[in-house]
Amino acid sequence: PRYKCGISKACPEKHFAFKMASGAANVVGPKICVEDNILMSGVKNNVGRGINVALVNGKTGEPLDTKFFDMWGGDVTPFIEFLKNIQDGTIVLMGTYDDGATKLNEEARKLIADLGSTSITNLGFRDNWVFCGGKGIKTKSPFEQHIKNNKDTNKYEGWPEVVEMEGCIPQKQD
Repeated sequence: PRYKCGISKACPEKHFAFKMASGAANVVGPKICVEDNILMSGVKNNVGRGINVALVNGKTGEPLDTKFFDMWGGDVTPFIEFLKNIQDGTIVLMGTYDDGATKLNEEARKLIADLGSTSITNLGFRDNWVFCGGKGIKTKSPFEQHIKNNKDTNKYEGWPEVVEMEGCIPQKQD
């Protein structure tokens, strides 16, 4: 049988299926799928260098917004404003592509940590990272993977391998 987003097993009731992957070097963009709906991908042409973000309604699973923020050549200010405006109860999925860390400052990292991330404090130049958290979450998210950029272990010249993650996000209850 095929499960939503192609994950390996069905999600329990009151959970949303998701699967995501970081970008591969500076060639293949990241991919974010929730409830069998591909929210971001190279095919959809809505991904870009930096941090790619998809917002999903935590109660309904409906997509709310997708954006990417260039953390190499761009400005971190619009990203900070975007993070501050996320509503409570929103599921937040993030994946890096090319470089997601150079322009990140303390404020941006704190806002992402507040969404449940533990790796964001260590995210460095060209690291691969995928994360799923939520606005108003009281705990650290179990959905996070991070591979350091390391010239001795990188799969591609100058970049680590793609990091993929799948799971079932609990639906927000009132």
